[in-house]
Amino acid sequence: MSYELPAPFKELVKEYPDVCEAFQSLGTQCHNAGPLDTKERKLAKLGIAIGAGSEGAVHSAVRNALQADVSKEEIMHVSILAITTIGLPNAIASITWVKDVLAKS
Repeated sequence: MSYELPAPFKELVKEYPDVCEAFQSLGTQCHNAGPLDTKERKLAKLGIAIGAGSEGAVHSAVRNALQADVSKEEIMHVSILAITTIGLPNAIASITWVKDVLAKS
């Protein structure tokens, strides 16, 4: 599954390459800071994005999870788990965001 970075992010990279490089380095350091494997990290990041209520972050987390061979069923399970934590209306919103990406994969 290929994905084109959003135009505003590409502009940010052009205008502030050092900031973007530092941000990318921080992400790498965070991923390497503990014992979670790639799949576990991708599922955790999806749960965090859902909990934050960020549509863009959920879309990104689903794309990243799919690229890491996380199954659609595992991705949906994380979405369903959100129901009892963030409430049904918020979980339904996040499920629609997840399905936006899954429908394209």
